[in-house]
Amino acid sequence: MAGTGATGTGHLIARRDLEKVRPADDHTAVAFGGAVGLALDMIRLYQVELAPFEKIEGIPMTLKAKEATRLATMIRQNLGQAMQGLAVVPLPAGYDPTAPHGGHGRIFSYDAAGGLYDKTGFHAEGSGSPHARGAPKKLHRPGLSRREAVLTAPHALWDAAADDSATGGPDLGRGTHPVVTVVTEAGLQRLTEAEAEELSRVMVERRRDRPAGPVATA
Repeated sequence: MAGTGATGTGHLIARRDLEKVRPADDHTAVAFGGAVGLALDMIRLYQVELAPFEKIEGIPMTLKAKEATRLATMIRQNLGQAMQGLAVVPLPAGYDPTAPHGGHGRIFSYDAAGGLYDKTGFHAEGSGSPHARGAPKKLHRPGLSRREAVLTAPHALWDAAADDSATGGPDLGRGTHPVVTVVTEAGLQRLTEAEAEELSRVMVERRRDRPAGPVATA
């Protein structure tokens, strides 16, 4: 999971270093778009509510329950503000160790009323998401290595930034790079700034040879 650090005020860039991908617990991360203040409050509350469940119940909460019961309810409670233009668009994903037939990763998305949707393979949210989905459509396939998977992220953000003024892509000159988080059975790990910079450099070098982006894999 990866997110740009840019956030805007009207047509101006207010910040370039906002962390739009946050850990929810050891196996779940949440990215967000929309109204920043409301989104940060929602995610902080979500983190607080998830923390005591396993200690109290003695069992981990399923990934579907985390999203369907709590985060969907929070979005539904924000419906009035969303109708006034202050929408929050969270994008949770994680590894579900409780899934039948062995654990696996899952991605969810929502509508403004809290409707929950399973996404297969990859997904993107935010104003630049229609453009960001182009690279994953070409690069995603079952069995990607960790390296191949995380390299998809800067390609997606580069495409989104090229066509959406509210999206900030990797910027080697300013030293701004995506926040990239990987979630596996072993838990959640955020890539270091050096690792994120190296991914951005590799992507930029590949775009010099192929400006239109990667080709679909076999």
